[in-house]
Amino acid sequence: MAVPALSTGGLVVFGLLGVALVLFVTELLPPDVTAIGVLVSLAVLEPYTQVPASDAIAGFASPATITIMAMYILSEGVQEAGLVEWLGAKLAALTKGSERRLLGSTVGVAGLTAGFINNTPVVAVFIPMITQLANENGISPSKLLMPLSYAAMLGGTLTLIGSATNLLASDLSRSLLGRPFTMFTFTKLGVIVLVAGGLYLVTIGWRLTPARVEPSSEFTQEFDLERHLSQVVVREESPLIGQRTTDLFLSADLELDLDLLQLERDDETYMGATRHPFQEGDVLTVRANPQVLNEFATQYDLRQLPREEITDATLTETDHPGLLAEVVVPDGSGLVGETLLMSRLTERFDTTVLAVRRGDELIREGLSDRHFRVGDTLLVQTTETAIDFLVDEGDLVVTQRPLPPRWTHRPSVSLDWRAPLTLGILLSVVGVAATTSISIAITALGGVVAMVATGCLSTADAYDAVSWNVIFLLAGVLPLGVALQRTGGAEFLAALVGQVGAVAPPIFVLGLFFVLASLLAAVVTPVATVVVMIPVAVNTAQTLGANPFAFLLGTMFGASAAYSTPIGYQTNLMVYSPGGYKFTDYARVGAPLQLLLAVVATVGITVFWPL
Repeated sequence: MAVPALSTGGLVVFGLLGVALVLFVTELLPPDVTAIGVLVSLAVLEPYTQVPASDAIAGFASPATITIMAMYILSEGVQEAGLVEWLGAKLAALTKGSERRLLGSTVGVAGLTAGFINNTPVVAVFIPMITQLANENGISPSKLLMPLSYAAMLGGTLTLIGSATNLLASDLSRSLLGRPFTMFTFTKLGVIVLVAGGLYLVTIGWRLTPARVEPSSEFTQEFDLERHLSQVVVREESPLIGQRTTDLFLSADLELDLDLLQLERDDETYMGATRHPFQEGDVLTVRANPQVLNEFATQYDLRQLPREEITDATLTETDHPGLLAEVVVPDGSGLVGETLLMSRLTERFDTTVLAVRRGDELIREGLSDRHFRVGDTLLVQTTETAIDFLVDEGDLVVTQRPLPPRWTHRPSVSLDWRAPLTLGILLSVVGVAATTSISIAITALGGVVAMVATGCLSTADAYDAVSWNVIFLLAGVLPLGVALQRTGGAEFLAALVGQVGAVAPPIFVLGLFFVLASLLAAVVTPVATVVVMIPVAVNTAQTLGANPFAFLLGTMFGASAAYSTPIGYQTNLMVYSPGGYKFTDYARVGAPLQLLLAVVATVGITVFWPL
């Protein structure tokens, strides 16, 4: 088949697509802002794109967008009831310290759970639990965290509500083929993919996954802070005497890269900078490298205590209780793009950042001027109230939070009164959507109403549960697929790919779409990938005389296989820094998995939905 000429409108749409892909990869703008920019551009350039304003904003009313919004809320209800944490506690009891058993249980539980609950909160809840179990049993957390993310991604292929990618693909299947998915349309293939991927993770993947982070129960050891934590004593003639701690350490007057972590006086210990004026004999625990410490001690006439070892206990056993915690900056956090000074974490939340891990890089100096990035792991000294607030606001996700000293054993996890209700509501949503003609968007919204009406979730918590950046990303990229169809762009690309089909069988072209989708999703997002590639896949199948539904599924499963980079999928980014991984570790472990699933999914599709 000859390749048709590309219209002016098609050139304009490809130009917008190219700009969008560059922005998605470089993140010069947040992905959701880029998507809305695409939406606006398509509407403004309607004479060329053939996308009027009404169609450009139709993504906000798309069944996929509505369902994803509702599923965020339902997942939050399940999490608030303690069901995911309860599952994790059962996992801990089953593993009994065995690394392989812990790995297998993690993969199985996370994979199955992610088929019915949004996988982002599943991974968020499991990270601290898995990390603590690993440390307690002398296992590197790195050996478990990447498989945790991959298992959650694999589980997302089990049902229609398993991921945003599935819901969006169903919407595209409805508009392009008049054939939306039911709840379990592709579950038989999803089970095979989960089993194959799970077996890989506990065998070959286990050997390939590096042990980047040493098992440790001490944060000060894990973040190699031995040379960056010290104590000094205020001498009789020190110019600090009479100054309030906040006046010095929370002002611009102190130009040294140094933080006050504790002040000890008369058998009392205060966390961080307080309003107390310095007195002779005060012992200050500070974060600074040796050179800065020497300069600080000389400038303010302080006596160093070089033999004092600063441990986690030193920093948490105070009369005004604080804690150390390892936290991750998630996608959508208000801290992204801000520096420590701009965020005013210390002044507003009594929270001091001691170190930052960015992938395998440890940053312990110059923290004040560092811009926070998505995926950064922070070691913070803070309070229970502050950390709970920052987590509730969506600014941080806790990955390690030691048990309080008063606990001599792990507390039991019990389900509260909401657990059976939330589980019943979720099962009802799935059951009604699977057995009746009522759409999943309506049943999911009904589940949201039931959650709030029964008191399982407050209205405020329901709104807070939605990742609005994902909703705007979805709504923004949907009209791009429409533009590709109307301007002939999808037909043009299909004809190009069809040249391969002239010399290769359809099953090879189907596998090619899986691989291309997985590679594109790994550098952009699965959502953008399915919007761009599914119309092309459907057109290609029609050109070759093959089954377009099979090609649509192949592209969807490929877009869900963004394993080879940490940036393609949010859960990969969530474990990136806690695991201390290098960027290339994802290719090392994820690329073989992508190739394995390309074969498994392609063969499975041709068996269940013959070409």
